[in-house]
Amino acid sequence: MSTARSSAHLPPALLLATLLVAGCSIFAAPSQLRGNKVDADQLKELVPGTSTKADVTALIGSPTARATFDENTWLYVSEVTHTRIARVQGIESQEVVKLTFNDQGVLKDVKRLDQDDGIPVAMVSRTTPSPGTEASFFQQLFGNIGRFNAFGQQPQAPSGGAPIPAY
Repeated sequence: MSTARSSAHLPPALLLATLLVAGCSIFAAPSQLRGNKVDADQLKELVPGTSTKADVTALIGSPTARATFDENTWLYVSEVTHTRIARVQGIESQEVVKLTFNDQGVLKDVKRLDQDDGIPVAMVSRTTPSPGTEASFFQQLFGNIGRFNAFGQQPQAPSGGAPIPAY
């Protein structure tokens, strides 16, 4: 007799654990589309040299953004996200469609960019100091003395300004 277990018979606890883990995917949050996703079929209808800004707006809508220093560059930005653990958003895909127009408003170029075209940017953790915003403990404690008026007294105008009218 052999003491080795047959691979055809799994222990019930292992089978139950496998089913429970597989069932967790039912409760996963659905993916969310953010921004203005441009369909590839719609982009095929845009013809450089003939399509105008009005044609583009009628077909795919207004752009997500225009280039900062160039009114003739339109950007359509979209990303698909899903919720991860602790409600942190995970990015599945990103896409930018860049449309360039000439000075007459006729489409000159269509370019699709995705995550691979992105450039990682390092964030700086320091803060910029702003003088005059740091108060000492005693300034915070006694800072409001004299700012409030007793009942019945008319508020005083700051020096050099017009008097505050009584209502």
